[in-house]
Amino acid sequence: MTIPAGLRRTVLRARRDTGFLAAGVLPHLALVPVWSWAATTTARTGNWLLTVSMSAALVLLGTPVLTVVQRARYRVLIGVEVPRLTPTAPEQWTWASTARWLAATRPWRKIGYHLLLSPLLALLELLVLVVAAAGLACVIAYAWAWALPTGIRQDWFGYLTQLPVYTAAGLLLLCALPWTARAVARAEARLALGLLGPSRAQRLQERVDQLAVSRTDLIEAVDAERRRIERDLHDGTQQRLVSLAVNLGLAIATRPDLPSDAREEIARAHLEAKEAIAELNDLVRGLHPAVLEDRGLDAALSGLAARTPLPVRLRVDLEERVAPSVESVAYFVISEALTNATKHANAMRAEVTVRQVGEVLRVRVTDDGLGGADAAAGTGLTGLAKRVGSLDGAFHVSSPVGGPTTITAELPCAR
Repeated sequence: MTIPAGLRRTVLRARRDTGFLAAGVLPHLALVPVWSWAATTTARTGNWLLTVSMSAALVLLGTPVLTVVQRARYRVLIGVEVPRLTPTAPEQWTWASTARWLAATRPWRKIGYHLLLSPLLALLELLVLVVAAAGLACVIAYAWAWALPTGIRQDWFGYLTQLPVYTAAGLLLLCALPWTARAVARAEARLALGLLGPSRAQRLQERVDQLAVSRTDLIEAVDAERRRIERDLHDGTQQRLVSLAVNLGLAIATRPDLPSDAREEIARAHLEAKEAIAELNDLVRGLHPAVLEDRGLDAALSGLAARTPLPVRLRVDLEERVAPSVESVAYFVISEALTNATKHANAMRAEVTVRQVGEVLRVRVTDDGLGGADAAAGTGLTGLAKRVGSLDGAFHVSSPVGGPTTITAELPCAR
């Protein structure tokens, strides 16, 4: 006979949940002897101070052990992972730091769970187990009733008139067992997550920390990929274009017998190859200049200022090299700001200041151009703001009509 898949799943789930509830009875009753002993001893001797202190010490020592047991029970039997609270211990224990550490660990919730709530949960679990045992006993009433002597069976069961009632009641109890056990297991899981695990605010903070770490890893991966593309362009495509330009130049110089129209075409191709090399150089420098990786932000900005068509006053004050992702964003902001000042603002001069103040890298670019730049107008400044925002930085543009234009970026550079 083939058992339907739905019935098989229901039976397995009922067995799992019932086993979970049965395994929780003893841990939930573990602290009952402590407070019952405290109550009886205090009532008998009247020495409540010693009794309360001893019972409190037993509770404080037993709570971490019971918490570990309960976490293992939830994880192994029903697959519910109760997160562990791992607050950082303060470097120096003071009253304020101890209070903050206690607020983070929330020991009173665990104590309340094991000392006050656990006995009630144990009673509820015992009730479900009694229902399961009674239902099973009633279902097999025919089997063990026929094992009794005939006289006892007739006197006890009224000559088998009550056995069908017992069997029907047992079937009803067993049919209700999967849903009852499931409801109690879910209720216990929710209580454990709320009292033994981190609070909602702590879970949100942990999630924010995880997202910050993953975002940092993503930024570093993108920056590494950008450097790889720069190396591939510099070592591969750029070298091929240089070789092509050299060969075309040699062809013009060594073949004076070429027809004039062929020489013109070769000369035009030679010029286009050199222009392509220049454009590729600009593209490579825009992606990630090699000097930025080799010598740092100061050297890269010096080269950028030297290539800019207008006079640039550069001041760089760095205590040490910052993270590569921060260097890349700072260089990109300054490069784009100087490009905008040259192409769009008709500026005559510019000033770039890079300064590290504590754990913040402050970048300031000022030009005496026409002004009127608006970061909210969907221009290239929007891209700069997004790029700075990817590092949790602050980006600000001050550009009144008629100038001057000041672009400021603050980048956190703590490693």
